[in-house]
Amino acid sequence: MRIPRSSRAVTPVVSNVLLVATVVVLAATISVLALGFTEETTETGPVVGESSGNLVTQEGYDGGIVRLNHIAGDTLTVSNLEIVVDAQDACDKTGRLVNLPASGGDPVPTSKFVRGDDVFDNSYNSVGGPIGEARGEWEAGETATFRLAKSECQLDNGDEIIVRVVHTPTNSVVIKETLTAT
Repeated sequence: MRIPRSSRAVTPVVSNVLLVATVVVLAATISVLALGFTEETTETGPVVGESSGNLVTQEGYDGGIVRLNHIAGDTLTVSNLEIVVDAQDACDKTGRLVNLPASGGDPVPTSKFVRGDDVFDNSYNSVGGPIGEARGEWEAGETATFRLAKSECQLDNGDEIIVRVVHTPTNSVVIKETLTAT
């Protein structure tokens, strides 16, 4: 009995297709396990729909007062926030308020509340509002305040600083305000 010529190569072709399919499935499985390409849910930061701020220079020894208004959006947990002050244009310094709320409202540069350059006023009650209170929430409609030290960062009318409020668990900026001294 003679096998028709058209059916001779069917077995090698089928085996090659199965071999390639097996290799592809194994490669995909190993890459998922080895490289960790699994479904990960990433937490998003809170949303502040609207904010505003102002920077007022003071006369005499006192520095500037920064007011940040959380106008609309999610309630912020203060312990999850850092406030970054970029005063590079005004006095070539950048500082951060960390570990909020600042107990006693007194951010001393060597304390656990300040990182980076010392641009903050270290006097009593220099931090106010939700970032200086122990209750831990910054809700829409509330204003946080802190003072900059004139001795550390001389501000003149027209000088600009950039203030960012960073949500530390997600490293997202929830408020960013460019403030001009008036």
